[in-house]
Amino acid sequence: MSLSTTLILGFIAGVTIILGLPVGRLRRPVPGLRVFLNATAVGVLMFLFWDVLSAAWEPIDTALGDLHDRRGGIGPVLGYGGLFAGGLAAGLLGLVGYDRFMASRARATPLHVGPGAMSATRRTRGAYRVSTWSPARRLSLLIAVGIGLHNFAEGLAIGQAAASNAIALATVLVIGFALHNATEGFGIIAPLAANSEPDGVDSRPGWGFLLTMAAIGGGPTFVGTAIGHSFTSEPVSVVFLTLAAGSIVYVIAQLLGIAARARRGDLVAYGLLLGILAGFITDAVVSAGGA
Repeated sequence: MSLSTTLILGFIAGVTIILGLPVGRLRRPVPGLRVFLNATAVGVLMFLFWDVLSAAWEPIDTALGDLHDRRGGIGPVLGYGGLFAGGLAAGLLGLVGYDRFMASRARATPLHVGPGAMSATRRTRGAYRVSTWSPARRLSLLIAVGIGLHNFAEGLAIGQAAASNAIALATVLVIGFALHNATEGFGIIAPLAANSEPDGVDSRPGWGFLLTMAAIGGGPTFVGTAIGHSFTSEPVSVVFLTLAAGSIVYVIAQLLGIAARARRGDLVAYGLLLGILAGFITDAVVSAGGA
């Protein structure tokens, strides 16, 4: 399959992340809907965590089998194991450090009104503008980053299948991943839909913000497809998958904290169930195609 055709497939697989974003533009959703949307996003992310860790563990499992059957040594086990642990730690602890850094910048940025207001505004438009965002927007960014790492690995799989002329496999992967990304887009904006502001304040994100999150979360699918068409590395896949898993763990913890404050265990349970089932149903499309 040609590179241009492969890139089109990668774009299709990644662009569907936009489909879930309009939910973030809901005007003042009722409290019960906020809780349900937040819990559904957690369910989707829980499935993704299982999905990425399962894929990242496969090379280690294979290496352990080879060691048991005396077809391989301990080197691959230690190598892949180190990448697995290192990627997971970097993904989780990296986001912890990043979030704390941005929170400290937000506290340190003074809000001036008057002659000094213009200089303060200019500073916030610089490197640390993200620190001025609301906690809900920063959490959406973290979700987009974690999903983007996961989608990069998916793009590598699409590119590899297309490069080997496995057209049927590549097509099934695109369909399955496109469905996946549609649910992932919803996960990105869930903190925004669940966010509540004082009366009279419109906290809805603009389309520019939503499209930026879509580019961060879905764009790596396209990039991974381009790279996978000419280069494939199992260690690289393990690194990106475990980075994604670590970041997703951190995000799940944040969203569960939001859900716990609502004290609506019934809606949380329904949302979790829907999100997990949505993840498995879309994954079943890929498995049904023999991928």
